[in-house]
Amino acid sequence: MITPGNTYVLPVSKIVDFGAYLTADDLGEVLLPKNQCPADISVGHNLQVFIYLDSEDRPIATLDSPKAEVGDFAYLKVVAVNEVGAFLDWGLDKDILVPFGEQHRKMELGRVYIVHLYLNKADGRIVASSKIEKFLKDGTPHEFHVRQKVSLIIANTTDLGFKAIVNNSHWGVLYRNEVKERLSFGEYRTGFIKYIRPDGKLDLNLGNSQQARDGYSKKVIHYLESHDGFAALHDKSDPTLITKELGMSKKSFKKAIGGLYKQGALKIENNGIRLIKK
Repeated sequence: MITPGNTYVLPVSKIVDFGAYLTADDLGEVLLPKNQCPADISVGHNLQVFIYLDSEDRPIATLDSPKAEVGDFAYLKVVAVNEVGAFLDWGLDKDILVPFGEQHRKMELGRVYIVHLYLNKADGRIVASSKIEKFLKDGTPHEFHVRQKVSLIIANTTDLGFKAIVNNSHWGVLYRNEVKERLSFGEYRTGFIKYIRPDGKLDLNLGNSQQARDGYSKKVIHYLESHDGFAALHDKSDPTLITKELGMSKKSFKKAIGGLYKQGALKIENNGIRLIKK
């Protein structure tokens, strides 16, 4: 089942003057506007696209990648406020709405908030909520295990340290005395389950720093090797794009490419990084 708010690989079914139609199962044919179509597009061509709703609430496709998809938590900036709620920049032309009833506190223009993206059951629209607790599964059974590698979003602080959202589902804690680096709210990190308390709550750590750096470097090299030796990522790239493509924070990415550059493994160009073949 294909639903708005997610990324899919879909075949081109028809090309028209104003774009191309993609076959999207139960959604029928979904338009990819002409300004989004690759130059070599043809019928039968498979494209990876994100499906969302246009200004008239019709499903539409884009090659652009949003900062978050339905089911994700993300830190997003308020770019407009009006009588229906606040609108956040999530990386697409149409901003995402947080209705007043879904605001934990009244949102202010220019500020950044952690939100959860979901489909409104009443009308099928993609919306967001800053009442994140109701979307977390704390208190419910889980299948995490000690030493499991997990994705983290740094979301809050406590007297003990930092609270992080683990795999978009549960809260976990990074203890302050075990964190040897600066962490920022909204930062995406890779971490590990250190301990599972009797009540199911999660204690986390970030792993061995050198091992983590080596792992990030290997991940960058592997990505380059599988993308013809080039990645359109650099030190000014959007942090969410880096996390989406490589599964690491922007800080970790910059350290990794810095180390690889010093080793002569890659060169840094204006629009990305390129593997140096030996």
